[in-house]
Amino acid sequence: MAQQHLEPPTDSPAGPMSGDALAGYLRAQATEFLRSLRQHRENGTDAGTTARAKQRTESRAESRDVSRAGENGSGESVDAARALRRSARRISGSLHTFRPLLDAEWSEGMRPELAWLSGTLAREHAYAARLERLIGALNRLSGAAGFPAHAGQDTGAPAKGSLTVGAAKAGALLDRQLTLARTRAHSAALQALGSSRFHAVADSVAVLASEVPLTPAATTADLRPLAAAATDRLTDAVAALPLVTAGHPYNAEALVHGLSADTAPHPQDAPWHQVRLLLRLHRYACEVLYGEDAPIDVRLLRAGQALNRHRDAAEAAAAAAAAARTPRIAPATAYALGVLHADQRHEVEAARFAFQQNWQKETVRTP
Repeated sequence: MAQQHLEPPTDSPAGPMSGDALAGYLRAQATEFLRSLRQHRENGTDAGTTARAKQRTESRAESRDVSRAGENGSGESVDAARALRRSARRISGSLHTFRPLLDAEWSEGMRPELAWLSGTLAREHAYAARLERLIGALNRLSGAAGFPAHAGQDTGAPAKGSLTVGAAKAGALLDRQLTLARTRAHSAALQALGSSRFHAVADSVAVLASEVPLTPAATTADLRPLAAAATDRLTDAVAALPLVTAGHPYNAEALVHGLSADTAPHPQDAPWHQVRLLLRLHRYACEVLYGEDAPIDVRLLRAGQALNRHRDAAEAAAAAAAAARTPRIAPATAYALGVLHADQRHEVEAARFAFQQNWQKETVRTP
């Protein structure tokens, strides 16, 4: 299969782009980070509630109350946390792509801290979205409108028509496990926002908003070769994917090793996750070069959406498999979780097919 190359925007600057463009981008993202942090604090989600949240996580019943409190929280706070993660990802990605032009010690110290912050803030939302996805899939597979609080007793081996009963218990089990995980992630996020580690990160970003530690050579260096290197890494990673297999619908490749006793994530998912990260770095590099007003590559946008669905489905399948390993669950419950796991692995396969179809298309940009 011919390798698909990425083309720069047709309105690319003719002359070299110096480190001033990088400095301006980093300052803008740092300013957005600080603005989002201020909004997050003003909307009531402050680290001062850490101790109370931690106490409420001691029991499972009370942990549900914490989760519901988070659901009923301010929408502005949720949006601010999302914007905070967005800025942290862009700063970290730019430090990675253009690290030869930045102070090495400062850059290498900032990147893992920003990754830690972004990952910590993302977990609560990820668990909530995963539960919603799995419950929706169980509803679709069983034809049920919802799951009762107390399902009837399962009896014996699963028989035809017993999926709905098993799905009710499977949904309740997933709800307990993922709600508890979400509550713990919520407490961890509150603790992180009140920690000295976070305050150190915020102080560094505040300094970045006014002064970017560029190297002396950055003032005359061209950013485009470093951005092109990020594009090449993406292209090489995509070339290593099994796109020929992914281009055949219903190839069942994503179900390989589905019955393995190994609890580690599917090794075949890792290259796709890596491409998703490299595509994100490529997009951030384009933002540095051309600004947010640059034409949008529809092909890459849809390819990125397919990789997001791939990630979500893979993690949901892993959650279903983990729930199926719960000791002493009824056979019908285990059967429903197995069907759910297979369904999500089929979603992984469908996302790979969608990525392959979008990647092979000609570049289409919107003005």
